[in-house]
Amino acid sequence: MNNKGFAGNKGDKDRSDCFVMLELSDSGGIRITVNSKVKSLYGESITALCNDVLSFFEIKHAVVTLDDKGALPFVIAARLEAAVKKVIRTEKEYLLPLLADNQYTTPRDRYRFSRLYLPGNTPSLMINAGVHKPNAVILDLEDAVAIEKKNEARFLVRNTLRALDFMGAERMVRINQLPAGLNDLDYVIPHHVNVVLIPKCESAHQIHEVNNHILAIHARLGITTSVWLMPIVESALGVINVFEIAKAAKNVVAVAIGLEDYTADLGVSRTAEGKESLFVRSMVVNACKAAGIQPIDSVFSDVGDMEGLRKNVLQSKALGFEGMGCIHPRQISVIHESFAPDTAEIDKAQKIVSAFEDATRKGLGVVSLGTKMIDAPVVKRAQRTIELAVAMGRLDKNWKDTYHKAEPI
Repeated sequence: MNNKGFAGNKGDKDRSDCFVMLELSDSGGIRITVNSKVKSLYGESITALCNDVLSFFEIKHAVVTLDDKGALPFVIAARLEAAVKKVIRTEKEYLLPLLADNQYTTPRDRYRFSRLYLPGNTPSLMINAGVHKPNAVILDLEDAVAIEKKNEARFLVRNTLRALDFMGAERMVRINQLPAGLNDLDYVIPHHVNVVLIPKCESAHQIHEVNNHILAIHARLGITTSVWLMPIVESALGVINVFEIAKAAKNVVAVAIGLEDYTADLGVSRTAEGKESLFVRSMVVNACKAAGIQPIDSVFSDVGDMEGLRKNVLQSKALGFEGMGCIHPRQISVIHESFAPDTAEIDKAQKIVSAFEDATRKGLGVVSLGTKMIDAPVVKRAQRTIELAVAMGRLDKNWKDTYHKAEPI
């Protein structure tokens, strides 16, 4: 192996990051140089952390130069460990304490209207992600990370899962395309990830591959917490096999679609009108509904077009999708507002639920609203609409206290 290792980013725009240069030597002990605008405040603590990491890996003689751009300790530790593992072979991991607030699990049917994608090698975009209140945060190890940076990104994503407060957002990681993505699992499964996204999924076999690797990690480390899977279909073959993928395992909670790669696979251009993707979006929705899981739509890539985003979300909702990805925090509120039930939907749901409960109290086997018969799926959908309206602040949870019997719809 080389006796020099590098990790991190040092560009003018790489805030909250650092660049580490490590060179092993035969003598002279540990010599650390910290270049930072906040050296007078944090230089000693940065040096102490570097010494601790090097001691952990039993490195006794080395020269370290750390160019700091405001990196937090979990970022510095990740960068230095990545550099260390370029110069020595070791299975040891320098793990920071796991925040108690990061040890939550998420329910299968959790709302997943918004999922904010964050590049897995860009700490400046991660630090305040939870402030924007997305339903989920996706730490992306795949397309958003350059090939030469993928290995060091794994250490950063691992440390982020352990040390960053996600403020209640579901903690997701998009691994690399299989088989390389199986290696990513070793860096995320032990650290309380809630959902693993499987990109470019084309068969149920790939779901089983991921689950087998997860089970091996669980058995080795004695982990008992569940991990949900969200495969992403992004090719013609994936779409043809989407129902097989959707029902491949009990821990598959949703299937997402990646329209950029799908349209590229078809050799067509993606348009705002979306005619070229209507078939695939309908296929995904139908497969997910048949399998009893959530269909998740693709991202809307124009972060400056809020009206276009709103129209896209309303179309997505009309097709039956229950969420979509987003690539900028400003998209989150528009997505939430557009997926939320509108006044007409809430009013109709209140009438249906009220009629159902009235019929139940009277011991009637048939539910009707005026001259219309209301069957069980309609009641269930209305109840779901009410729950969603309450959860999103569109309806008071005690609405029944003041609700008057509705006129027929």
